[in-house]
Amino acid sequence: LLPVPPDTAYEEALAAAKAMGLEIVWQSPSERRFDATDTTAIFRFVDDITVRVLPAGSSSMIDIRSKSRDGQGDLGTNAKRIRAFTEQVKAS
Repeated sequence: LLPVPPDTAYEEALAAAKAMGLEIVWQSPSERRFDATDTTAIFRFVDDITVRVLPAGSSSMIDIRSKSRDGQGDLGTNAKRIRAFTEQVKAS
């Protein structure tokens, strides 16, 4: 949750994703949603990330999902990415 309006939270989320080096592959400011990809360092697996910002009273809720395209396990990479994204948004 962020104590800012949804449009502001969307811009902050998008800036956080870019600061993390995620590749933005699609975005819709009117829907307050964007999709991104990230490639793991060791095996070069591509992970898909979706972020959407929803109104939550006078605040905003950011929903982020990260999923590996390949392989059956990710050794915690997606969970780490979500935590890092959350910290990046809070820092902005």
